[in-house]
Amino acid sequence: MKTVLMVAEKPSLAQSIAKILSRGSMSSHKGLNGTCSVHEYTGTFAGQPVRFKMTSVCGHVMTLDFLGKYNKWDKVDPAELFSQAPTEKKEANPKLNMVKFLQVEGKGCDYIVLWLDCDKEGENICFEVLDAVLPVMNPAHGSEKTVFRARFSSITDTDICNAMARLGEPDHNEALSVDARQELDLRIGCAFTRFQTKYFQGKYGDLDSSLISFGPCQTPTLGFCVERHDKIQSFKPETYWVLQAKVNIDKDRSLLLDWDRVRVFDREIAQMFLNMTKMEKEAQVEATSRKEKAKQRPLALNTVEMLRVASSSLGMGPQHAMQTAERLYTQGYISYPRTETTHYPENFDLKGLLRQQANHPYWADTVKQLLSEGINRPRKGHDAGDHPPITPMRSATEAELGGEAWWLYEYITRHFIATVSYDCKYLQSTISFRIGPEHFTCTGKTVISPGFTEIMPWQSIPLEESLPTCQKGDTFPVDEMKMLEKQTSPPDYLTEAELITLMEKHGIGTDASIPVHINNICQRNYVVVESGRRLKPTNLGIVLVHGYYKIDVELVLPTIRSAVEKQLNLIAQGKADYRQVLGHTLDVFKRKFHYFVDSIAGMDELMEVSFSPLAATGKPLSRCGKCHRFMKYIQAKPSRLHCSHCDETYTLPQNGTIKLYKELRCPLDDFELVLWSSGSRGKSYPLCPYCYNHPPFRDMKKGMGCNECTHPTCQHSLSMLGIGQCVECENGVLVLDPTSGPKWKMACNKCNVVAHCFENAHRVRVSPETCSSCEAALLDVDFNKAKSPLPGDETQHTGCVFCDPVFQELVELKHAASCHPMHRNGPGRRQGRGRARGRRPAGKPSARRPKDKMSALAAYFV
Repeated sequence: MKTVLMVAEKPSLAQSIAKILSRGSMSSHKGLNGTCSVHEYTGTFAGQPVRFKMTSVCGHVMTLDFLGKYNKWDKVDPAELFSQAPTEKKEANPKLNMVKFLQVEGKGCDYIVLWLDCDKEGENICFEVLDAVLPVMNPAHGSEKTVFRARFSSITDTDICNAMARLGEPDHNEALSVDARQELDLRIGCAFTRFQTKYFQGKYGDLDSSLISFGPCQTPTLGFCVERHDKIQSFKPETYWVLQAKVNIDKDRSLLLDWDRVRVFDREIAQMFLNMTKMEKEAQVEATSRKEKAKQRPLALNTVEMLRVASSSLGMGPQHAMQTAERLYTQGYISYPRTETTHYPENFDLKGLLRQQANHPYWADTVKQLLSEGINRPRKGHDAGDHPPITPMRSATEAELGGEAWWLYEYITRHFIATVSYDCKYLQSTISFRIGPEHFTCTGKTVISPGFTEIMPWQSIPLEESLPTCQKGDTFPVDEMKMLEKQTSPPDYLTEAELITLMEKHGIGTDASIPVHINNICQRNYVVVESGRRLKPTNLGIVLVHGYYKIDVELVLPTIRSAVEKQLNLIAQGKADYRQVLGHTLDVFKRKFHYFVDSIAGMDELMEVSFSPLAATGKPLSRCGKCHRFMKYIQAKPSRLHCSHCDETYTLPQNGTIKLYKELRCPLDDFELVLWSSGSRGKSYPLCPYCYNHPPFRDMKKGMGCNECTHPTCQHSLSMLGIGQCVECENGVLVLDPTSGPKWKMACNKCNVVAHCFENAHRVRVSPETCSSCEAALLDVDFNKAKSPLPGDETQHTGCVFCDPVFQELVELKHAASCHPMHRNGPGRRQGRGRARGRRPAGKPSARRPKDKMSALAAYFV
């Protein structure tokens, strides 16, 4: 029997599709990576009985990156990244072992059906999967077709079964357009980002951003925000005057009239008009009109409109809204949420979707009325040729979804119902008055038929007082005539919804990437999100954009990126050559980069006005090993130490606190050590600022602290404080934290495992002796006499944390899943006796590094 491998984009999606196609009769098991499941069942394919294997990836299998030295900022001129630097595809998440997993599942398969998301990114992932699987599949016989592509827009029985019945082929051109975008963004973004980050962080201490990034889409997005900021700052309010008249309709009612001139900017002229009208006692009706008007129902919902509403009305940021929509889609509640189309296909089953909502407690009456009276033909929108508009696929309740998922689902459902509802019809009445020589107007609206506003009440016509019935020549007494002084007001900062509109208008990003670009400028501290989800640029964001304006305005204007997007779309359509587009665009930006580097002084002039130089920033903390003067600790991101005398800057570990470590010095370079800590329950370790930036030994890399230093005799090094192989990761070593007493802890020097141990012990020291069973270093522990866990009032004990039953009960693992026997039975339960078998913790020799793979892992007990 032949085998068909089917691959979806997410594990939950694979499970849903397999359930539909197998009609629930399938067996499931976890794959070798522990994340992706494999669902198996039998059926027919191409007219023959086959075994189906449905599994998934977790987004992109591969990612594009530079090779070798080109990933090291200090060793390569950023200009080389445009053309000379070779790139390669690497696994996007090495921990998932996705390539190996796909090859194991694909080995010996005869056919492959790709169920990746039906957009350009999905097409790209199709070919990533094929690159991994095709070499291990059974060879095709002659011209037999073995690769198939399923295209679908929702996780419903009908859509999935139809997709399986009409399989096509993956689109290589669309995949190439994504490859081109990835390479352009990598080369251009990295070159500019590396240069300006190193240049400005080497000069200024209070930028408060760990990365001064540039992106072909990110930077124009920031440009829109700064452009609005500049308009606000340059705005000069102007005083103007308006006339306001109030007329009495009867004893209890009056009307405020709007002046036809609207406003004047000269007070004396406004006073003249007031003098001409204030003595008049009556307002005479000049004309009346009553017109029936309609407020149109909305177009079908696309991604951009959904993100706009989520931000402006639901208070959800674009990226969070997109993640929520994707979750609703994979759970089968809505159709595919990435689409530019606002037009339903001719064969779209509108009534079928509407019937699913007929018993919903919130809108059942509206839906039933539509079904009985007949739905209205939706407005003709834009057909982008991708996916149908976003619609609900099945009914759901607030209790079922909860929170923000429900808010978004409710909006999508109400919007869908509104698109097949009738327009809101209302009567607009207008009365024109004359008071002396001046003309005034009053307008009112009366709803005739609410139409779609019943299901979207926030769009309804506001209730207004009805206007009096009158005709030309009628008069009404003037109750008041006055002149009001007002001022023009500046525009407000852009909302996320307004920014999304600008990005869509100018072709910056795609429906899928727009939320990412907005999130990036927030993460980089270029803008902050204020109340009403308005985006206010920071000093850093403002100076960067003004600097781009000063050097090369095209770096920040949307025009050049919009042109690139058009070229990428032509690649997707097969109308442009991938290599030519890539080469031409990189050549343009390479020239711009060289000009930017040569002209950086222009941006620097702006920077020095807003930010402080390194020498004037921070507080004295530790002594430099070269000049023995105090270096200043700069806490703003990225935190670092700066010696103003030597004019040297030393990077530090991020996202924690830094303090002086007992005024102890490194034996290699005489720099005072500092202590990094992530908190009382987290990791902490000492480090030498110089060694951290300039590794002293060949087996060390930049960014290693004393807990990874292989110095053979230094009391702070891995050699003296390392205990044994980490119980969670392959390469890490558990290292004693000598500063943690009396709440002692050991922490892995690679991953986030922390073991809390020996609380209230007076002293804990790593012994030169090793365990005879597992070769881990023994610990000498001196306990508090009043709280000693040792029998017979003993206070001192030497043992192995892995093997000693006394110590096993005193160790508590945090931040990771336990996999060592000392944790399996939970606290307070002794392990059964038995002979150690399998692989063991690292031993003490060779600076606590594992002697071989067998001695590197935890022991398993019978």
